[in-house]
Amino acid sequence: MDSDASLSEVDPAVASLVARDAERQRSFVHLIASENFVSRAVMEAAGSVFTNKYSEGYPGRRYYEGCEIVDEVENLARDRAKQLFGAEYVNVQPHSGAQANMGVYFGLLEAGDKILGMSLDQGGHLTHGSHVNFSGILYNFVAYGVDPATETIDMDELRRVAHAERPKMIVAGYSAYSRLIDWRAFREIADEVGALLMVDAAHIIGLVAGGAHPNPVPYAHVVTATTHKAMRGARGGLIMANEEFGAALDKGVFPNAQGGPLNNHIAGKAVCFAEAATPEYRAYAAQIVSNADAMAQTVMDDGVRVVSGGTDNHLFLMDLRSIDEDLTGRDAARLLYSVGVTINFNTIPFDPRPPYRASGLRVGLPAATTCGMKEPDVAEVARLMTRALREREDQAALDTVREGIASLAAEFAPYPADFPGHV
Repeated sequence: MDSDASLSEVDPAVASLVARDAERQRSFVHLIASENFVSRAVMEAAGSVFTNKYSEGYPGRRYYEGCEIVDEVENLARDRAKQLFGAEYVNVQPHSGAQANMGVYFGLLEAGDKILGMSLDQGGHLTHGSHVNFSGILYNFVAYGVDPATETIDMDELRRVAHAERPKMIVAGYSAYSRLIDWRAFREIADEVGALLMVDAAHIIGLVAGGAHPNPVPYAHVVTATTHKAMRGARGGLIMANEEFGAALDKGVFPNAQGGPLNNHIAGKAVCFAEAATPEYRAYAAQIVSNADAMAQTVMDDGVRVVSGGTDNHLFLMDLRSIDEDLTGRDAARLLYSVGVTINFNTIPFDPRPPYRASGLRVGLPAATTCGMKEPDVAEVARLMTRALREREDQAALDTVREGIASLAAEFAPYPADFPGHV
């Protein structure tokens, strides 16, 4: 093996694919709420020699020799996360948010236990009890949702359901909910029925780190999160809790849910926690929220209905039926991609359509904000988007939109034009 050979020399096919996706990332405006652009420092750590080390177990308790340095990087990541979020216990080994949730369920519950979680079609996540996911297969999930009139969580109704069902755990935190969440109220309800409170903060943890969203750590028994959304870190999961749950959660992750950790991604997590502790990151988090509000207001001013009437965080849902009853989320997302906007279709509360067609678009602002967009810029993107959707049969209009989006993408590119897509 020639360890000094470059990617393009060893595998030009893969090198070409990397370069092509780097160009795609530079050429679009990105509005997928679960995506972001990492710094070169995070990318360098995630692509480092830490990828070579196998290290089942935890720092000081490994099953392999030669782990003294990966112990240091894992402890560094844990300590930085504890400081950033005020947590007593942190586990940075989960490979993803889904596996963080799996580790919590395996560590703190028994198969068949009852869990109260938000319905997927009203803003929840697959791991909150979907019947096609391990969570719905292994555990007895009872769903709650939003009020049909306000499209926000009705805490009185949640309390009623919790008292009626008496779950072992209540799950809060969502993948498509645009309002602030009252962590204290959730904890009070959990205490009333003797349930554990788990907060899935995968989508909002970056805002929490930057002070732009209330911190769930003081109220929840356990908090799970991802590090690759607004956190702008290496892909992976995170668990935070009080120390009393630490041993059970450690076991829930390893050996219950997964084997050896991805040490290179743990190094990338350590870097992103350091980045998130800076004043610049706090300004970034605040800008995400301002951009999301500006974009939501712009589409509403253009006559598009936004679920719950707006947003308090990094995302919002557009109800496409307010543009055309026949316009599906899938068709809208594909149309917008054709003019230079990456976005994902999503169900809206009480959606009459199935998930693979859906009636909504989920609009997220972390990535566009990373690229430097401010309120006037995202408002212009919003106007171009709604024009494309309304005038989707007019090729001249679509060409104009495409030119406008291309201009914005070029002005607010995540990486320079000569960046090959790797470090």
